[in-house]
Amino acid sequence: MSRQDDNKAIVGRWFTEFWGKDVNLAVIDEIAAPHMLLKYSLHEPRRGRDDIKAFMTDFRAAFPDLNFWGTADLIAEGDYVVGQWEGGGTHTGPAFGDFLIGVLPSATGRTMRFTGTTVLKVVDGKIVEEIGLDDGLTAMTQLGLVSATRG
Repeated sequence: MSRQDDNKAIVGRWFTEFWGKDVNLAVIDEIAAPHMLLKYSLHEPRRGRDDIKAFMTDFRAAFPDLNFWGTADLIAEGDYVVGQWEGGGTHTGPAFGDFLIGVLPSATGRTMRFTGTTVLKVVDGKIVEEIGLDDGLTAMTQLGLVSATRG
């Protein structure tokens, strides 16, 4: 297998075990670099394994059915792997204050479903950064943190 194939396999595992329906937090210690950067437009950037574990623990407590899945083949070049995805969940858990735009009070029952594209950098078999662009406006509107106005 080529380095690109190896990197795609690592990212595929990350998408399945970290972002998929059933989270496996052990995958963070296994394939994330110790100072990994996780950055999306909806949340404050997270750095390091412990910070990323805390983020996902809180996110899944607030959205117990959280699930993201790929919508296209992964593309790899050098150290970088690009993936397109779709996902979301229903907010049935505790208040969630990690959104940059504001706090979601507990158990709103609102569902978010949105898409995005993510670029991951893999060095020596470890993910060192995950930077994504998501359709945060759609998610925030669905969750009631942004109101849709029409003129």
